[in-house]
Amino acid sequence: MSLAEPIRYETDPAPRRAACGGVVVRVAGTRATLRGSGALWLAASRTLVVADLHFEKGSAYGVRGQLLPPYDTRATLDRLEREVEALAPATLVFLGDSFHDGRAEARLARDDAARIAALASTRTLVWAVGNHDADGPVELPGEVVDDLSVEGLLLTHEPRPGRAPGEVAGHLHPCAKVVRYGRSVRRRCFLTDGERLVLPAFGAYAGGLNALDQAFAGLFARFPLVAALGERVHVLGPEVLSGD
Repeated sequence: MSLAEPIRYETDPAPRRAACGGVVVRVAGTRATLRGSGALWLAASRTLVVADLHFEKGSAYGVRGQLLPPYDTRATLDRLEREVEALAPATLVFLGDSFHDGRAEARLARDDAARIAALASTRTLVWAVGNHDADGPVELPGEVVDDLSVEGLLLTHEPRPGRAPGEVAGHLHPCAKVVRYGRSVRRRCFLTDGERLVLPAFGAYAGGLNALDQAFAGLFARFPLVAALGERVHVLGPEVLSGD
């Protein structure tokens, strides 16, 4: 089952198909590429942004006796390294909740920790803190910040209440659900009204919140463009979305 056909916005975010299969939009006037991996690419500054990695979520469940395959960090890093290889960013931003809990860094396998450290070897690595990792990493390299400004956008973990032009945030893990012919597809998605942008979770085990949930109410000036992930990013209108 495929997702719905794209809709057109004549003004910002004014989506355009990118060569990578993603979608190029304008957020507060800044050109941004929404990639099928769930990463945000700001080409002018060569900045790659990913949100809500939730490293070591699997091992956190294991500690509580809820056994999951302990490969989520590895799978997340595999996808992240492919993005880094494809784009060669000058700056890599982790937009909060990079770790699932305060002890997750200590649970990292040695080779996974080395892979994260390697990401900082030839570029600036920035850790924006989130509600799951308020202190940032202890041993791993990189700059720890509450938020940062890039190309006129404010990159932060949790969306502020009300309208916030220029804000790029994560935290809410948006997902789009489409039901057609008795079947449903649920995909992680970006949300933007051209003023602000909410990123999907990048972590392999991170869950998702339906884009129609009340948690998103009041964040946007109008119903946002919904950009659902896949080999190609699909731009969806409200008429095709379903609640949970």
